[in-house]
Amino acid sequence: MSASKFSHLPRAFNGARECPLIGTAVLENPRFNKGSVFPDDERREFGLRGLLPRRVQTVEQQLDRAYRQYKERSTDVGKNTFMASLKDQNEVLYFMLIQQHLKEMFPVIYTPTEGDAIANYSRLFRTPEGTFLTIDKPDEIQASLDQSSAKPEDVDIIVVSDGEQILGIGDQGVGGVLISIAKLVLYTLCAGVHPNRTLPVVLDCGTNNQELLNDEHYLGYPHPRVRGETYDSFVEAFVEAAHKRFPNALVHFEDFGVHNARRILDKYSPKLACFNDDVQGTGCVTLAAVTAAAHVAGLKVSDLRCVMYGAGSAGTGIADQIADAISLESGKSKDEAKRQIVCIDKQGVLLQSMRDELNDAQQSYAQADDDWKASDPKSLLEVIKNIKPHVLIGTSTQPGAFTQGLVREMAKHADRPIIFPLSNPTRLHEAQPQDLFAWTDGRVLTATGSPFDPVESGGKKREIAECNNSTVFPGIGLGAVLSRARLVTSAMLVEATKALAAQAPALQDPDAALLPDVQDVREISVKIAAAVVRQAEKEGMARQEGIPKNDGDLEEWIRVQMWRAEYRPLKKV
Repeated sequence: MSASKFSHLPRAFNGARECPLIGTAVLENPRFNKGSVFPDDERREFGLRGLLPRRVQTVEQQLDRAYRQYKERSTDVGKNTFMASLKDQNEVLYFMLIQQHLKEMFPVIYTPTEGDAIANYSRLFRTPEGTFLTIDKPDEIQASLDQSSAKPEDVDIIVVSDGEQILGIGDQGVGGVLISIAKLVLYTLCAGVHPNRTLPVVLDCGTNNQELLNDEHYLGYPHPRVRGETYDSFVEAFVEAAHKRFPNALVHFEDFGVHNARRILDKYSPKLACFNDDVQGTGCVTLAAVTAAAHVAGLKVSDLRCVMYGAGSAGTGIADQIADAISLESGKSKDEAKRQIVCIDKQGVLLQSMRDELNDAQQSYAQADDDWKASDPKSLLEVIKNIKPHVLIGTSTQPGAFTQGLVREMAKHADRPIIFPLSNPTRLHEAQPQDLFAWTDGRVLTATGSPFDPVESGGKKREIAECNNSTVFPGIGLGAVLSRARLVTSAMLVEATKALAAQAPALQDPDAALLPDVQDVREISVKIAAAVVRQAEKEGMARQEGIPKNDGDLEEWIRVQMWRAEYRPLKKV
């Protein structure tokens, strides 16, 4: 990147990097290590002569060797372990290699393979990374966080998990630290958040995974999962200590259990900048796809009638984002907007008579029982006939739930039915894209929760959008960090989704995908971050001084502060 008028900023990625280490300490530090690429002058300057083979390689040669080593691993878990080891040795090479093979490696460094690595965390354990806080030692929280970084301003994003609901594989206890690490990798990879300005944390509250409790190699707190007041006090102690130590950091809650995720988010979101990807990220990326689909269908978001099939953390999170968008676009109250969304869970349509059975997130979507006396609230087909929705979204994990008859019924009432089977993994999808196109005579507008190959329909190749949270949450985090947002508000999230939807290929070609490809994620993140920064300013949430007023300057200001995977000259200090 050429010189910029913003090159003076503390996070600006330019010039030499100060290095206080010499000799083997340089090679053992993944942030400074360049391995065989170290030039002769730096080998002399930093006492590396004799510690490396004679030949200086190019970056391309180093990348080729690393990729060959990666390909030699016969299993995806083996490849995941190789990449984790590479990250421990050479941070820049690790990110360069992923960026060069992003689509191939994404499922290995994240879902689904990361789930296997997490399930085997204690058996694969080599080098500890992150901060481990245990519920039976709450008095150690502040000291543990204090020793994790030199200065309070050194951390921009904290990702924290209690390991209860990991990537669809459930309670993984202390192994949850790997999901915190993986999310921070995505922040760096997708939005240029500086990797040395992040902090992964696990709240080890025990585990109800009996297999782990019976495993003599399990590294976590060998105790059934602690709940209730003790749990809440532990989470509160962490949040307060983290906010005290790192007052400008965004706290990202990840993979908390269904009974805690929304409750914790609601408690702390009015107090500090925090975010939950399972709730808000899933909601944002799905709303972006819905927004693009509504544009193609010639509908206003404010007029949409929606059915949410599956009302867990993801389902209610998506419903909340759609309700926020309806409210902001129409001027309706949040409660009025929620009346346009019918949520269905295992017991059927959520009804007011079920209030004692519903969690906090579900209660605001409970329908009046009298409205359902004429039809069966437990039948999704009856709901479709009754509501005549424009949008049907599945987060139920019930494979095949969107049957041919149900889809054809919806297509009677909607010219371009918007149907999103989002349950993961692929085997749990509510319907297959090929069937949706066949059952709607090619009229469906669809997005899925996993990658699918294009579908042939009506003599055309139709791209299938993947609702991949990685296209949205990194940009939201980047915008919150760079603006030093006091809070992450609903309006900021809606603006983020608009920025993502604006880049949908379907806006130029109605047969194209409803969301942009993850391959273009860094530029997507710039647009999202800019939208978040502008909204933070509008709401008085931005604390950062000197934010450019011109939109072109704002994007340059953002790009200059994004970390890039490239070797910088080292300056001895």
